[in-house]
Amino acid sequence: MKLWTWAVGALATAAVAGVAAFGVTAQRELGALQHAPAFALPAPSPVLEPASPKIVDATARLSTLTSLAANPALGTFHGRISSADTGEVIFDTSSAEPLRPASTTKLLTASAALYELGSKDTITTNVYCGEHEGDVVIKAAGDVWMTNESLDSLAGQIGSASAVYVDVSAWPSESTMPGWNPDDIDGGYVAPLEPIMLYGARIGATEGDVPRSHTPALDVAQALADRLGAGTVGFTQVPAGAQHLASIHSPDLAERMREMMKDSDNVMAEAIGREVAARRGQSSPQATMDVLSEHGYDLSNVTLSDSSGLSTNNLIPPRLLDQLLLDAARTTDLRPLLETLPVAAADGTLATRYDGLDGRGWVRAKTGTLDNTNALAGTVTSTVGNVYTFAFISNGSDIDEARRALDELASALRDF
Repeated sequence: MKLWTWAVGALATAAVAGVAAFGVTAQRELGALQHAPAFALPAPSPVLEPASPKIVDATARLSTLTSLAANPALGTFHGRISSADTGEVIFDTSSAEPLRPASTTKLLTASAALYELGSKDTITTNVYCGEHEGDVVIKAAGDVWMTNESLDSLAGQIGSASAVYVDVSAWPSESTMPGWNPDDIDGGYVAPLEPIMLYGARIGATEGDVPRSHTPALDVAQALADRLGAGTVGFTQVPAGAQHLASIHSPDLAERMREMMKDSDNVMAEAIGREVAARRGQSSPQATMDVLSEHGYDLSNVTLSDSSGLSTNNLIPPRLLDQLLLDAARTTDLRPLLETLPVAAADGTLATRYDGLDGRGWVRAKTGTLDNTNALAGTVTSTVGNVYTFAFISNGSDIDEARRALDELASALRDF
């Protein structure tokens, strides 16, 4: 045994000595190497150049725009176009007179939210102990962006429960707004307005215009109950002084606005409008109008019955829509608004539009569609570097024909 131990020790010593000798030799050889200067990457050439204003033939521009705006397919048409570079209005046809705006209403909602809440605002949903042992109560706060991952997080913080209740007192009792069609819930365009929803109350899907639930808040309570092994769900209010158990945060306002705008989600728009209203202790959408008025916008001839544009009672002059976009292009307070707009032929509600038009990839705009109503409001950069904002509303027109006419009008700005 001792001989074996000695032999192993001798081998180990030899191995270490061999490694050490190799290291000394390697160090001498490497130390004598001559190295070329370190490789330096050349500075990249700019891929995009900032747009800068150019002088164009204003007479030809006005003539082109006037001709396209006279297209009979547009029915009753009001609109305004401005230069984002100079702030000058370059085209106007009855822009102070209101028309039914459809989902371009969301531009007002988003603008008021940016002013009142800021782009980093989030919604916190808390869970508390209920009145009886084993009960938990979700304090709904307006988060309609909840996901399965959100509920998994809450369940992980809570552990288990025998009953799950939801407190929906954060929002007023009205679950629909004036001018809404009740069939729009099953059509997938909206849900009853309750201050907590899983995937916007969609049934069997996480996105798109699929049928929405008639009981969105109770659905969230049931989904959490399933995770906690609870056998009872229902409504109640958080008891005074209740112990806090868990919380989850929504995406920030900038991300929520992008989701709302890209696919023109009415549920998300109503939630943002009510968040503004709750912050101010007012009703929605009156809070939106008051915020905009306080920031100097002319609300003459504006009628708002909701925050999404689904109501047929809404009336907005294109002048206001264009002014919001112009301010977003020229100032910082509303700048995040521009990033939310769909890109022509690329995403959201503009993904399948602008086929064969010069506006492909260059027009960014919020769409609006209801029966006999088409609207388009956004920005476009011309081939020579001029940046324009625009707001177009068409009423009393065929949807498909008017939509194409609006796209042609916006695309024409590429030439100037």
